[in-house]
Amino acid sequence: MTETYQITVDPIGAEITCREDQTLLDACLRAGVWVPHSCTHGTCGTCKVEVIDGEVDHGASSAFALMDIERDEGKTLLCCATPRSDVVFEADLDADEEAPSHAVQDYTGTVTTVQDIATDTRRVLIELDRDLAFDAGQYMAWQLPAARADGKDGVTRTYSMANPPSQTRVLEFQIRRTPGGACSDAWVFGDLAAGDTVQLAGPYGRFTVRMGRREPAVLIAGGTGLAPIAAMIKRVLLDGANEHGDGPSHLSLYAGARTRAALYDVELFTELAAAHPDRFTYRPCLSEEEVTDTLAEQGFAAGMVTDVLAADHASLAGHVAYVCGPPAMVEASMKTLMSRRLFPRDINREEFLDESNRADGGLRSPLIKR
Repeated sequence: MTETYQITVDPIGAEITCREDQTLLDACLRAGVWVPHSCTHGTCGTCKVEVIDGEVDHGASSAFALMDIERDEGKTLLCCATPRSDVVFEADLDADEEAPSHAVQDYTGTVTTVQDIATDTRRVLIELDRDLAFDAGQYMAWQLPAARADGKDGVTRTYSMANPPSQTRVLEFQIRRTPGGACSDAWVFGDLAAGDTVQLAGPYGRFTVRMGRREPAVLIAGGTGLAPIAAMIKRVLLDGANEHGDGPSHLSLYAGARTRAALYDVELFTELAAAHPDRFTYRPCLSEEEVTDTLAEQGFAAGMVTDVLAADHASLAGHVAYVCGPPAMVEASMKTLMSRRLFPRDINREEFLDESNRADGGLRSPLIKR
């Protein structure tokens, strides 16, 4: 019989039950207790807490995200740690009333569409067995079949939803191929097809649009970092206000890709810009392809997305920003935004890394995507 233990979350004093084979993070989120987290794979360090009492197994925590000296001091990563006794831990919890609060649950999904949309990029639509409540920008964990995970159970890869929260049953994922990836290369770009079943869990993540903030927002997306950004845009423009407010007064999307063939959903965002001229601006950017006069007339710009952003804005004071994409792009975006007088507290970011980054320590990756 699987042992269970009592977990106490300080400073709020929440008490939950956790199985010995279950991570502390999973137990918290499934009980509706929100604790800081991002990658869910032991790489980013966002869920690091101090164990006040009890014993844990640190599991697959990266030595870079949780150093030996921190382990000796009683620190652990909730996303990897499993209990070996009753545990009391202290987390850095804030009082953000817009923090996501949807309990993590398991879902069974049926693939309805697998579509090529750009170079090495596919759109996958999955219909769930029941409705999912989530916030725009959150993601789901896909359960890899044991046959695709070297016979191991419980291996997951995480992908953001690109659909708005009003679309509760059919989820849209935009997945880029990672050569050798157990999920993207071998499965999504292998034999995944309409009618296949996918086991998912979620929602996860805190990279979400803040509907209570009315400042104009700059959204910067690189590659499939566009997925959660797209969900945010649809949330604001198509879903309407909620109890927190109407969301940003204006959205400016800077979507970067190397070539036109690598950029997708141009028609969608062009149509949204035409339908909401006072609320939404779209700037597709090509870093390795000449922008013809025809493309320029459509709003395309040549250069790195951060260079285009810098040329468009002498100052971004009074704005908020949402940034998602590869680590180098996110880092460059941070520098550009701060050079334009935007403070770090007003920059929401999420970096996409793949499973190989676990070996070299990664950066601050919220998503593991192979």
